[in-house]
Amino acid sequence: MTERPESPEIVMVVDDQPLNLKLLEYMLSRQGYVVQSFVRGDAALAAAEERAPDVILLDINMPEMDGFEVCRRLKENPKLASLPVIFLSAVSDPEDKVKAFRAGGVDFITKPFHIEEVQARVETHLALQRTRRAERELLEQTLNGAIRTLADLVQLTAPVLSDRSKSIRSLVVHMATHLRVEDMWQYELGAILCLIGCISMPVEAFERAYLGESASPEEQRMFGAHPDIGSRLLVSIPRLEDVSAMIRLQQTEIANPKTVAERGASMLRVATEVDRRLVKGMPLADALSRLRLKPKSFPPEMLAALDAYSPPVAEFEIRRLPVGDLRSSMVLEDDLLTLDGKFKILQKGTTLNQTLVERVHNFAATRGVRPMILVRIRRAEEPPEVS
Repeated sequence: MTERPESPEIVMVVDDQPLNLKLLEYMLSRQGYVVQSFVRGDAALAAAEERAPDVILLDINMPEMDGFEVCRRLKENPKLASLPVIFLSAVSDPEDKVKAFRAGGVDFITKPFHIEEVQARVETHLALQRTRRAERELLEQTLNGAIRTLADLVQLTAPVLSDRSKSIRSLVVHMATHLRVEDMWQYELGAILCLIGCISMPVEAFERAYLGESASPEEQRMFGAHPDIGSRLLVSIPRLEDVSAMIRLQQTEIANPKTVAERGASMLRVATEVDRRLVKGMPLADALSRLRLKPKSFPPEMLAALDAYSPPVAEFEIRRLPVGDLRSSMVLEDDLLTLDGKFKILQKGTTLNQTLVERVHNFAATRGVRPMILVRIRRAEEPPEVS
């Protein structure tokens, strides 16, 4: 079992009998839990939405809204669906128990309850919840580290891919938020990595194919193959199966997207087509109007979600800085070459991160670089003064 957290865990008790509430509150508070008591299901739901408890003890037979309905509504809420619900009932009816588990409950306690039984069951499910939370946090940290490494690889290999991925991500996050999808992280990761398959293309070929201008048949073929390449890079990473699938399907016309992968693929397709038009200077309203002419290709609800979208605007200024003043988030305005001009360290358009800054420092120490480097920086991001 995992250790108890430093801050007290919250146990919510919902029962229309005040005496039961008082007894449970007394028993559980003595164990060090914070107890929230409610006599009505709607009040408990509102409180859980405001601040989620760690476990819920829920009576079945209550007026207005019974425990089954309260549990059903909890499970419909993405923020609360994972909360363990322990049902309480004065009737030991097998049918009620089956109905309780089908509603999403994890355990069942029959009244009149024994103090030791309630304490043991609450602690068991809290311990399971702690373990699941710890495993999820560890997995997310590992996954996020892998994704950052892949994103850095794209940035290092082809900055223009990183720029377009950031724009597509902004559009997808706006759509997903407006449509209130569950598991937002999958859609966001799909957008961040949707062009990773293009690292196999020459940068100039990608730019021509992405804009649809003067691309040769071979360049169009390479661009058309990037979803499969990107999907293969991700398919073996645990928990990224849906992300891999949405990347693979991103150029596919899906008339009625239903699964996570299909919805994500459709969002990527919409976002990419909008971004391609925005890059060429077309106003957002005109870009959406063009896509609305093909309602079977571009889901109307996704286009409607972008009506209020505002592309992120950052104010930049161009500066010449010495190598020692380079910082993360600055953007190179020229290719960065070694002092002899024979080796390209980083490409024009690269957004610096800590790894890339260290790369420049290493080259400066071994092969030399030009003394002043042309970069684009946000106005609020002043470099340190040179003493």
